[in-house]
Amino acid sequence: MNEPGTEGVLLDQEALHDRLDDAPGWLREHYRTFRESMLGERDDSPFPCYFGIEVEREGDLLYAACESTTDPAALLRFRDVLVEYLDAYADHADRAPLAVFFRPPEGDADEAHYHERLWHVLEFLHVHDPEPWPDDIPTDPDTPRWEFCFGGEPLFPTSRAPFYDERKSRYSPVGLEITFQPRAVFEGLTADTEAGERARETIRDRMGEYDGVCPHADLGDWGVEGDREWTQYLFREDDDASPDACPLNPTRDHPKAPAALLAPGAWRRFAESPRPDGDAGSVSAGLGDD
Repeated sequence: MNEPGTEGVLLDQEALHDRLDDAPGWLREHYRTFRESMLGERDDSPFPCYFGIEVEREGDLLYAACESTTDPAALLRFRDVLVEYLDAYADHADRAPLAVFFRPPEGDADEAHYHERLWHVLEFLHVHDPEPWPDDIPTDPDTPRWEFCFGGEPLFPTSRAPFYDERKSRYSPVGLEITFQPRAVFEGLTADTEAGERARETIRDRMGEYDGVCPHADLGDWGVEGDREWTQYLFREDDDASPDACPLNPTRDHPKAPAALLAPGAWRRFAESPRPDGDAGSVSAGLGDD
């Protein structure tokens, strides 16, 4: 953890703060607005997720920056960071989510863009996962106990993006932001426990106060009949700009990519390739020095 640089490496809060002065402007702004959201207030209302407030305030969060949502080198390097995170988070803190900040696209991007990019990132991770899909998690997203899995672990990735007008709890003014939380950190807080039900009621109440609108219709609980996990990863605002069905079709086939691409450091194979998503600079620009 905490190799030189800020992009494509796993950082704890102390390391991130130490390196922000030398970080790209987009990353500095990403983290500034993220921290202000977690620790600040909107219309005298705190951020809805008090777990998020606590881990940012106490320095328990882990962080990563990814310079592209489509470039294979950047995404393979992020894949390696996510593998490292899954090995490290349990020893870092009792609750240690991973907040990932993605370099924003040039120009304005609409809601459809962010839905497409989120699912591209998750599909890339699935195809280049070094571990098979867990046996106890269904592969059909249209079931109540489905959730995204990587590295052999079920994960809950929640996203924030710039297209939200009122739902500020999901608003990130800079670009796509994904926070990964392993299912294990929700032990004792699921919908079928008293503590879990209290936590969800509190968060829903605070969400209504913070956003000034009713909690999203897709907000649900994992494992509850009728609720679907994938719709909560990036809440839709415009039905025409968002997917009607889960864009990811996981399979238990493993491996899905050549062994050379599943190995740590495979991103270097693409480091000099042209950037496919139109972001400024070369693929290797700002990747760090590890």
